[in-house]
Amino acid sequence: MILQIIIGTILVCFTVVGTTAFIASANALLAKALHSERPDHPSRWFIFALSLAVLWMLTALTLAVWIWAGVFMFLDQFQTFEAATYFSVLCFTTLGVVEGVVDQQWRLLAGILAANGFILFSVVTAFLIDFYSKCYSVFDATKQSSSIQT
Repeated sequence: MILQIIIGTILVCFTVVGTTAFIASANALLAKALHSERPDHPSRWFIFALSLAVLWMLTALTLAVWIWAGVFMFLDQFQTFEAATYFSVLCFTTLGVVEGVVDQQWRLLAGILAANGFILFSVVTAFLIDFYSKCYSVFDATKQSSSIQT
């Protein structure tokens, strides 16, 4: 049990730091974009920026799932990486079916994986809401300034 907690804690820390790095890089790009000239086509800019942020965060979450799947493969709990990834996605997005899938000695790790998914989805959701708000303020300001000029 202690080994599961240690491995789980290391993985949670690693995936949280990794996801935070993705968020920091997205924020840096947004800050740079906000200090540049106003976009010529604000609606296109808004759609592009928000879509890029969503895809970037999906990449962060996907990498976190792959890391967990790799650990389950290393622990010899699955025959294929696809099966380990499927299990990790199930646990990451919901509690999933844990009984009988992994050995009893590693099932606590599946619960830690579920908690990690809950935490990361919450952080990513909060980031995307903030990102949307910042992008929309640029979109709205650009839209208002162009309507004043005409």
